[in-house]
Amino acid sequence: MNHLPENMENALTGSQSSHASLRDIHSINPTQLMARIESYEGREKKGISDVRRTFCLFVTFDLLFVTLLWIIELNVNGGIENTLEKEVVQYDYYSSYFDIFLLAVFRFKVLILAYAVCRLRHWWAIALTTAVTSAFLLAKVILSKLFSQGAFGYVLPIISFILAWIETWFLDFKVLPQEAEEENRLLIVQDASEREALIPGGLSDGQFYSPPESEAGSDEAEEKQDSEKPLLEL
Repeated sequence: MNHLPENMENALTGSQSSHASLRDIHSINPTQLMARIESYEGREKKGISDVRRTFCLFVTFDLLFVTLLWIIELNVNGGIENTLEKEVVQYDYYSSYFDIFLLAVFRFKVLILAYAVCRLRHWWAIALTTAVTSAFLLAKVILSKLFSQGAFGYVLPIISFILAWIETWFLDFKVLPQEAEEENRLLIVQDASEREALIPGGLSDGQFYSPPESEAGSDEAEEKQDSEKPLLEL
């Protein structure tokens, strides 16, 4: 596959957006510029962006939703205590749902540690969790006997698979690009503020004025009046 056209297109798009941002930055006055700088610095002090926080909430929802489905499955199949002992203590890969719950715990721990605690800005952690989840679920669906145990044999594997890939899509297409764009905007604003500081006193609107209109017409009128005065005296 040839990635050169895509890279060129991405580079052109980034250049165009940077030029547009520069035009926007230089078109505002110093007060608005300082307000934007304070806004971006406030976001940096928060430590985690809004879109990353939303991603972490979705990862938490993944764990809670899979846990809820597993508890419902335990309660449906003969009571929580009996089924829990059967699926956990007497664990059987071919008939137990306990490993799907552990898979959700694995995703939660890795993703929260990577993207909430360490604030990682790379996709390798989500790629690891999604690859492990997909491989494990595919093997379990092929080798196990879940489909003979009712609706939960279909629901839990499918839900886990879908949630893992939604997390991948959200991080790769929402979190990382948006944070990179905000970082570029912050750098552009800081660069513009440094350039503004190099201009002594700045430039006010009053310094931009049009030259006064030529007074050639008035000079000609005065010369004409002076030439008419002797005639009037005669």
